[in-house]
Amino acid sequence: MKDKRFDDDHMHHHKGRGAKTFRRGKALAFLERLEQKRSTIQHQLEQPEYQSIQQILVGELKAIDMVTDEFKQLFKLDEIEDKKERVNHEEN
Repeated sequence: MKDKRFDDDHMHHHKGRGAKTFRRGKALAFLERLEQKRSTIQHQLEQPEYQSIQQILVGELKAIDMVTDEFKQLFKLDEIEDKKERVNHEEN
């Protein structure tokens, strides 16, 4: 009887899942950074001292939104955002 811990197919499957989970984690971390940057820019838009560069900030917001949307589509992260929203809605 073969021990599954040493089965090549089992090890390959485990490594593949680990790498996929790692990449997904990195993608989620990057998405979170994009969301933080967006929040910062949105906050700056509301501050009077940034009035002189308001159009630049609006352009940056649009760019971040575009990159975020494409990133979510590429890594299929919309599903995670939907789940997060449902959990938040259920908690409230």
